[in-house]
Amino acid sequence: MKINKRTGKLVWKERVGTGETRRMPMRGKSGDERREQKFHQHHNLASPTPATDGEVVIVHFGNGDLAAYDFEGKQLWKRNLQKDHGTYTIWWGHANSPVLSKDLVINVCMQDSLADLGGEKSTSYLVAHEKKTGKLRWKTERMTESKAEECDSYTTPVIDYFWGGDKMVVAGANQLDCYDPETGKQLWRLELPKRIRTITGPTICGGWIFFCEGFRGPLHAVKVGIEGKGPIDLSDVRWTHKQNTPDTPWPVVCNGFLFMISDDGIAQCLDASTGTLKWKERLQGDFKASPIAVDGRVYFLNLTGRCTVVAAEEKFNKIAENQIDGETIASPIASDGRIYLRSRKALYAIEEK
Repeated sequence: MKINKRTGKLVWKERVGTGETRRMPMRGKSGDERREQKFHQHHNLASPTPATDGEVVIVHFGNGDLAAYDFEGKQLWKRNLQKDHGTYTIWWGHANSPVLSKDLVINVCMQDSLADLGGEKSTSYLVAHEKKTGKLRWKTERMTESKAEECDSYTTPVIDYFWGGDKMVVAGANQLDCYDPETGKQLWRLELPKRIRTITGPTICGGWIFFCEGFRGPLHAVKVGIEGKGPIDLSDVRWTHKQNTPDTPWPVVCNGFLFMISDDGIAQCLDASTGTLKWKERLQGDFKASPIAVDGRVYFLNLTGRCTVVAAEEKFNKIAENQIDGETIASPIASDGRIYLRSRKALYAIEEK
């Protein structure tokens, strides 16, 4: 759907497809249970975030539908990644968002390989389509040594400019790696200790890559290097922080500091270049949304709609706390002097009076 960002009025709404959000109790899967996805209580078929470059809008859903629309609501193309590349086997529901790079739409699928079950394996992959036609441009398999739920990653690739061109960084399945978004060629990979699935993704800022190992593992900082020399092992990690790291929310960098929030509400500020802890504070509630930094402030939004605003400084300074109605899992965004928040009940636009 398209909503007027100034008035909140619905401009148009189009149906892309349908599907069933199948769920199961939160426990380990065994045998044939692993051959298809079931959805975690905190997300559903519409968890992936749409992507736009101002020309087209790309939407992707947990049933595999991938489609492009113009700003008037006309569908330009549609395809289904499960039909093209096989059934999703990620344990708790496909949630990876598409990204745009020049004339390409890029999606990732990191899922249980089923390799230890015998029979047909399931492939993890990156795939790129032309944004105007939906034509397949390239596909790269991303198979690792991980097994079962370790293979799963719910993250979204991050594209940034370094080494003289755009590079795409992907995290998950006990691995961080980098690709050329134009060709899908893997440029380097950093293998990590074994853990269980990955939700939080990489943050890139000022020539640094910050990322957490899966399942509340350590947070690492890597300098991206020069002339294509990428990190190849843990000796390339500049610093590591092990306490109160997030399982779900991504870190954010502002004013030379890295800010993060653990799922149970421990907020921390680190010096981004050294990893030195500047402050640590417990905030009210549990968190799934990632913090954002705007105009020297960091916004931490918890699951119950409470947003804590702190100064992006080396000493803890709480500026405000605000409350909206409804469960809030989606991360806030800022645009043209407003902050937009989406709860289970409503979409909010907040601006200074």
